[in-house]
Amino acid sequence: MSRIRSVATSALGVNRRTVLAAAGALSLSAGVGYALRPTESQAATTSPSAGGGQEAPVAHSGRATEAASPAPYSKGTTLASVAAPQSGSGYRRLGDGGGWPRVVRSELATPKSGRAGRRTALAAFVQFTDLHLQDVQHPLRLEYLRSTDVHAWRPQEALTVQGAISLVERVNALQGAPATGAPLHFVMTTGDNTDNNAHSELEWFMKVMSGGRITPNSGDPRHYEGVQNSALKLYWQPDSTTRDHDKALGFPHLKGFLAAAIREVQSPGLKLPWYSTVGNHDTLPLGCYGSHGDPYLAEAAVAGKKLMSVSAADAKKLQDAIKNAKDPKGAGYRDFLKARARSMRSVTGDDKRAPYTPADYLKAHLDPAHQGHGPVGHGYSSANLSAGTQYYVFRISDDVIGISLDTTDAGGHYEGSIGTAQLAWLDRTLKDNKDSHAVVFSHHTSTSMDNTRPDPARPGEKRHGGAEVLSVLGAHANVVAWVNGHIHKNVVTPHKGSAGRSFWEISTASHIDYPHLARIIELVDNKDGTISLFTTLIESAAPHRTDFADLSQTGLAALYRELAYNAPGANKTLGGSAADRNTELVLKKG
Repeated sequence: MSRIRSVATSALGVNRRTVLAAAGALSLSAGVGYALRPTESQAATTSPSAGGGQEAPVAHSGRATEAASPAPYSKGTTLASVAAPQSGSGYRRLGDGGGWPRVVRSELATPKSGRAGRRTALAAFVQFTDLHLQDVQHPLRLEYLRSTDVHAWRPQEALTVQGAISLVERVNALQGAPATGAPLHFVMTTGDNTDNNAHSELEWFMKVMSGGRITPNSGDPRHYEGVQNSALKLYWQPDSTTRDHDKALGFPHLKGFLAAAIREVQSPGLKLPWYSTVGNHDTLPLGCYGSHGDPYLAEAAVAGKKLMSVSAADAKKLQDAIKNAKDPKGAGYRDFLKARARSMRSVTGDDKRAPYTPADYLKAHLDPAHQGHGPVGHGYSSANLSAGTQYYVFRISDDVIGISLDTTDAGGHYEGSIGTAQLAWLDRTLKDNKDSHAVVFSHHTSTSMDNTRPDPARPGEKRHGGAEVLSVLGAHANVVAWVNGHIHKNVVTPHKGSAGRSFWEISTASHIDYPHLARIIELVDNKDGTISLFTTLIESAAPHRTDFADLSQTGLAALYRELAYNAPGANKTLGGSAADRNTELVLKKG
């Protein structure tokens, strides 16, 4: 078992002798082992205009106590059991299903016999992605697109906070890394942590991850005001006996559901250090409109008017404009709302729904109130704030670094890219840490980075797509994995770089669409010229079976999963194939 050390720094080169300074340790759980508690993070980046940069101050990490690792296990993971629909048709109840097997993937290297007895654990961590914590009463939400696309609004959306807390509870209960038994180093969340770029959602996200009491409500503190008590048959009206669109498909009448959904809940916070990567929904209003968009939208976000219904033809025009990036700055959406002002319903205005800026996002992470088990800033630092950047490098363990990218294009649209300065920084960082294995994190996948619209803050800087990022990563022998989300689907892709270099791209499904997954990733040295990456999917701690009479925090978390499975129009293939789920990914040692 490798010694566990993890600190954050944004110096272009990570000085191993400096970062391995010891400070203290944090027990994961009784009898499991130990992981550090970083006391401070200095994960900064140089300004894109600097072209270089001096070494930033380095955080001190805890030195892990050597302890016997537990044996490999499957309990609490999808190796043992996965929620699955029971018999019947229409609205289907979930229950315990069989587990998903582990599949060995050998496209990049031939697995050698006896490796299980030789291997040494180098790193182990958990990936969250696409939590999409939603202020479902927000005036700018696009629920009415459901009139043209039934999956544009989902019945489970009011329960994102309860579901995310249950995922935190699952991670806190893990015995370590399932394939090796090694202690887990940290949790990384790879973007779209929030949904509407609202301050209310950002506060909920920080408390879900680091702990605290959360009231997932905005507007009127006494009751819910939104599409689910609108009497509109387009949406599931859980508290009403109205035969709406979803009840016609078998959705239940659950009196008291909305009051329960906005009731205060408690998150224990992760018992591990956690890091953050930014996604398009964390930067852009509605995940698609430029961060320097029309001020009308910012005013409408906090106002007391909400559009809940439009014709299917109008909905299609708006949806097409979003999908085809015809309105990246939101001017067309502004005009769309203004033209329908008389159709809007009155709701309670709330300043907490205001959009947050990239600087606000960084400040929330740096706030001591949200430190949890650290590190300070959760990867970001005051230097990021000064430079206006959201990318950084951190040390995971003795032999492994993590690199978090910002792939959102501030010019608008939900697909991504990165600027020249960040791409050059990535290349330098990999060169300066050539003796360490590198795991790269981003929100967007290689195939969803085709939006090269200029960043309004850096109008003269070229933007680069996924193919160019792959080219940079493939030129470095130390890159072992690119871990991302965005597409809401499990996909594992082998990439062969130049001169025989190779790495795996690991894209993980969301925690908003069924099957509601996160992923454990373990990196091991097989001591035979190969490395293996083990990926193991996990669900939240909520029981597979639901009880319609149980509207407790746990009961709602279970219902969140079942509603997502039954959501009209839901894609049932997001879990991916067996080769995209629980795997051993083998590659040659660089």
